Amino acid sequence: MGEGIAHIISPASAVWCAWAMLVILLCGILAELFQPGVVTQAKNSLSAQTDRVYKESPTNFMGQLLISLFRLGVVTMAVYLSCAGTGDFSITGFWVIFGIVLAVFVVKMLCNICVDYTFHLSRHYGDAYEHYGNIFTLVTTVLYPAMLVLLRYGTQEANRWVLGSLGALFSLLWIYRAFRQYVSSFRALGYLLLHFFTIEILSWGLIYMISNQTISHI
Repeated sequence: MGEGIAHIISPASAVWCAWAMLVILLCGILAELFQPGVVTQAKNSLSAQTDRVYKESPTNFMGQLLISLFRLGVVTMAVYLSCAGTGDFSITGFWVIFGIVLAVFVVKMLCNICVDYTFHLSRHYGDAYEHYGNIFTLVTTVLYPAMLVLLRYGTQEANRWVLGSLGALFSLLWIYRAFRQYVSSFRALGYLLLHFFTIEILSWGLIYMISNQTISHI
């Protein structure tokens, strides 16, 4: 497969990269401590027949904040490795891409709220989107160790393949879960497909496109 990024970056860059991965992992561990079962809940979300167990599960602000930082951090690292290629790890570039990912996700959340309010979908649409975060947690939990392997042995092309494959897996899992919970009519199916092919695909496309353009100027 070729030598990974860890083989050719400078020692100082390797230290920054290791610290970034360590902080991301720490966020995931602390999230599990503040909100026990957050990862288990993500796994069980795929097979649950109802949402009752999740609505009754205890949640807290710190646990949700930490798991959100873990998910954003893993996505940021994956996007960075896919865009930066084989060069020194730039902590500045990492934080810039983190800001891009965060901004796009905030805009996407606001778009979801507007769609929800405009079409009065607060009940059914919310049911479909409730599992989004759980599946996102599950996929990023798998992506984290994959990033560790790619840092040691991977290439830019391999990074892109892994990121694309897990992105496709995430989409398929969410569509599968949303169909089970939400689709009860052609109208509901139309809303779901409209959401996926506009807000979802557009947001991920923007993240990669803006990050790729930005990292080349850092």
